[in-house]
Amino acid sequence: MAEQPPPEDASPPGERLLPAETVASDQALAGGGSIAPRAASGGAPGEEVLRVEHITKSFGATVALRDLSLTLRKGEVLGLLGDNGSGKSTLIKIICGFQKQDSGQMFLHGEPYEPKNVDDARARGIDTVFQDLALVDELSVYQNMFLRRERVHRPIPVLSNAVMRRETRKALDDIGINIPRLDVPVARLSGGQRQAIAVARTVYGEANILLLDEPLAAMGAKEGGMILELIERLKQEGNVSILMVLHNYVHVLATCDRVNLIQDGAIALDKPTSETSVEELTEIVVEEYRRARQAAIAEDAAARAAAATAPK
Repeated sequence: MAEQPPPEDASPPGERLLPAETVASDQALAGGGSIAPRAASGGAPGEEVLRVEHITKSFGATVALRDLSLTLRKGEVLGLLGDNGSGKSTLIKIICGFQKQDSGQMFLHGEPYEPKNVDDARARGIDTVFQDLALVDELSVYQNMFLRRERVHRPIPVLSNAVMRRETRKALDDIGINIPRLDVPVARLSGGQRQAIAVARTVYGEANILLLDEPLAAMGAKEGGMILELIERLKQEGNVSILMVLHNYVHVLATCDRVNLIQDGAIALDKPTSETSVEELTEIVVEEYRRARQAAIAEDAAARAAAATAPK
């Protein structure tokens, strides 16, 4: 007879002990767990929760960000647009503590904000879906869902696998993403399923500011629509602020309250989505291509002229 897989709520043998410092940082569990509704964060609706001022960042001779400033308000969904290589992901990594800016300041709820690393930013209420998802291929679905935020039994510090399975199942079901088994390595899942795990892990955490770098990448139309519906629900609740990198202008106008467009490492446009359009956003980007092409043609012509007049 074929061996049957264990039920999702069963805790397999061999649960590992956690280091004392990890246990001290984890929330105590009493009995069965479930995903608690996100608590309302402080501040009035529309109040500024994050401010970025005059941020610069270079990688060698390449300038990624050049005097970039933006603000994010409580309960707002801010769409961040820009061409490939414009610095969108670099900005996300700076805000979440993964990278350090060369100059400029950030303020969180009105106080100076200088995250030491990603864990420090998360502890202060900022969580991120990275473009590369930050999943560990060899770990299972539920293990990735609670990566570096594991649930443990008390007083004996043992991983509470059953609780993590239940909370993972509820989070994925709430989004509407179907992943039949939670104990399989994520390397065996589709790109859309992996993306859903990364999004669910961030959305169902304790953060009140979410940074979503291409949250719809690798997703089909159905799965992407479910993620957009989830973001709309969060916006209606008004307890979380979202900075979201997207490329699809239709999605931006349908989901976001405001849009920022990065060009040449700075914010070139800052408008409520109700006051702009797909046509305006497209024209701004096309105009940038025109300028770049004209500059390249002029540079090539100057080089040819210099070569023609050079002594032989």
